[in-house]
Order: sequence, then structure tokens, then C-alpha cells
Amino acid sequence: MRAAVLVFPGSNCDRDLAVAFRAAGFEVDMVWHKDGDLPAGTDIVGVPGGFSYGDYLRCGAIAAQSPIMRAVARHAGAGGYVLGICNGFQVLCETRLLPGALMRNAGLKFVCRMQALRVETADSAFTAGYAAGQEISLPVAHHDGNYVTDPETLAMLRGEDRVALRYLGNPNGAVDDIAGVLSANRRVLGLMPHPERVIDAAQGGTDGMAMFRGLAEALVAA
Repeated sequence: MRAAVLVFPGSNCDRDLAVAFRAAGFEVDMVWHKDGDLPAGTDIVGVPGGFSYGDYLRCGAIAAQSPIMRAVARHAGAGGYVLGICNGFQVLCETRLLPGALMRNAGLKFVCRMQALRVETADSAFTAGYAAGQEISLPVAHHDGNYVTDPETLAMLRGEDRVALRYLGNPNGAVDDIAGVLSANRRVLGLMPHPERVIDAAQGGTDGMAMFRGLAEALVAA
């Protein structure tokens, strides 16, 4: 199993994400934003949190135009897995690999804390390690995590069971308490909370590890 973790100027969670993938049994390649292709044999791309390109214009907007994101779009189009966390979720929305947009938090303040969440669906490789309805706790750290979308798209996400996670106690004003969404083929996930930061008890929790182990098990089964 092979994971490619992207590195943009301003990424600050890329190493954390690589550690999480390795803990689940993946070989990991760190891939620079100016590269035009993903390494051969890449099974999943991790788009990490941070402040790509300093969050100029809109969060994720410049990263979405980088050469490597064209390769990620090809990977996703061929049915490959993609995981975008925090700033990575913003990048995936900017590239239109996921619907909606991430706006400034409703309280206009940076939010950094452990956050209670509910897993809304176990029907994806990302969430198969959890039970639908399970409550977990993951850290959040963002200023622009307010997920917004139009009513038609929201109805589609609900109807197709594509809301992966919801906040229990909304920290940012996101519509319908949405913390993470899946693509139509369920192989792309974007979420604002950071599962890669809670994979070891020494970090204060292990609720994030099930996501990475679930991905590994899905790839082994395939």
C-alpha cells in the first residue's frame, strides 16, 4: 500500500499525516507541489492541513492551481482514494473534487480544541472502522471551517449518504453541522477535524487511528 502526502509552501501537518499512514502500514512518499505526477503505485493521496501559500486569496485557492493537483484530479478520476484534512478539505473544494466551500468561522475567530463528532456513515473506506452513529473526538484547528453549500447540493449530500461526519456542538457555523463530506464514488473525503493528530494514546487519544486502519483494510481487501 502506498500513500502520497502532498507538501505545499505553508503545509504544517504533512509530517503528522505521513506518520499516521505509516502507523497503518502504508509506505509514504512526500510529494512536492510543483511535481507533475504522483509516484507510481500510489493508492491514496493525502492533502494535509496547514496554510498552503499563506492562505492568500481564499484558503486553498492557490494550491488548487498547483501542478500536483492536476495529477490528483487524474488520480481521483480514475477511482483513486484522496483524503483532504482541514486546509486539504479547502483545496479539494477549490478543485471541485468535492462540492461546497469553506468560509470564515461564524464567530470570526480561530478555533483550536478537541471536538465531539458523530460518524454519520460507515459506508466508505474512510469510515468503515467506525460504526454509523458512533461518537468520537478529534481536534480542530481552523479559521475558515464553516462549510457552506446551496440547498440542492445539501439535499443531494443527505440523500446519497455523503455526509461523513457531523459536529456535536458546532464550532464554526457549518451548514447542517457538517464536518466532512464524501465524493459521489465515496473515494474522496474532505474533513476539517484532524484524525492524524490522535493516533496514539500519548497524543491524548486514538480516535483517529480507525480511519487510517480502515483505509488499509479496504486496500488489502481490494
